[in-house]
Amino acid sequence: MAMKLFSPYTIKNTTFKNRIVMAPMCMYSSYHEDGKVQNFHLTHYVSRALGQVGLIILEATAVASQGRISPQDLGIWDDDHIPGLKQLTTMMKEHGAKTGIQLAHAGRKAVLEGDIFAPSAIPFNEQMKMPKEMTLEDIRHTIEDFKKGAERAKNAGFDVIEIHAAHGYLINEFLSPLSNQRTDQYGGTLENRYRILKEVIDEINTVWNGPLFVRVSAFDYHENGLGVEEYIAMSKWMKAQGVDLIDVSSGGLVPADISSYPGYQVKYAEEIKQKAAIPTGAVGLITTGIQAEEILQNERADLIFIARALLRDPFWPRTAAKELGITIEAPKQYSRGWI
Repeated sequence: MAMKLFSPYTIKNTTFKNRIVMAPMCMYSSYHEDGKVQNFHLTHYVSRALGQVGLIILEATAVASQGRISPQDLGIWDDDHIPGLKQLTTMMKEHGAKTGIQLAHAGRKAVLEGDIFAPSAIPFNEQMKMPKEMTLEDIRHTIEDFKKGAERAKNAGFDVIEIHAAHGYLINEFLSPLSNQRTDQYGGTLENRYRILKEVIDEINTVWNGPLFVRVSAFDYHENGLGVEEYIAMSKWMKAQGVDLIDVSSGGLVPADISSYPGYQVKYAEEIKQKAAIPTGAVGLITTGIQAEEILQNERADLIFIARALLRDPFWPRTAAKELGITIEAPKQYSRGWI
């Protein structure tokens, strides 16, 4: 039986050397609060490229300064961010990795000075700031911010763009009735709540022709929230708009007690893949090569997004290969220690 985890995978004009993806994880390490790449980012991401990860997706990168989760977030709201990001993509590609970036806006979960914004004036919890309800002009500006972020990502040399529509951040806030109580064209029906994501995708498509992913939270963990059935419908819409893959996570929209266990979100990726007929990425406590291979062999997902396991082990691909009883090529400088 051929192992799938280390087989190539092609989307549009881009081939990943294996099915291992470094999932976007916030590092909160732009120490000067200017959103620029620091030495830490060069060390952090490039070491995983050296470790033979096929695709590395940068952490949530803010398309607007008031769209940061924290003052230390990476940014892509200004052309001044491009040189640092370009250095980062160049260095990762030197080791054979493809490079992705997650374009994001924090919405009501921003922890910043000044106003924060959301579809409706509903705070995340009692400790968080009350957001301002976005005007139609605010929405139009934000959609344009995503488009400009995609242009800058292209200029910085990224191979993949992922739109962050999960974990309770701005686009996710529009999608769910728990956080969107608008009565205009951006609220009410599922189609209306999807409208901002639809328009973001359409605008990005005017400047980007590479692989386009969308990260979703397929379950709100609330009886009145969204579940996988709604995300199957939206995934069909996204596929029709040219989205290539749905990165399937869950939760984060409202405070919730989530029971997590190995592979606890894979079922959502599997259901969306099968019922929406679109490639998916599985993420969430996937920690071993054997576990990852089972997901791929049973066609439950197409790519494996690894998060905390890659924080612990920058050479997780080698570890996974050894578990599966196969050998992968070493960086030549490390070959004598690779056995």
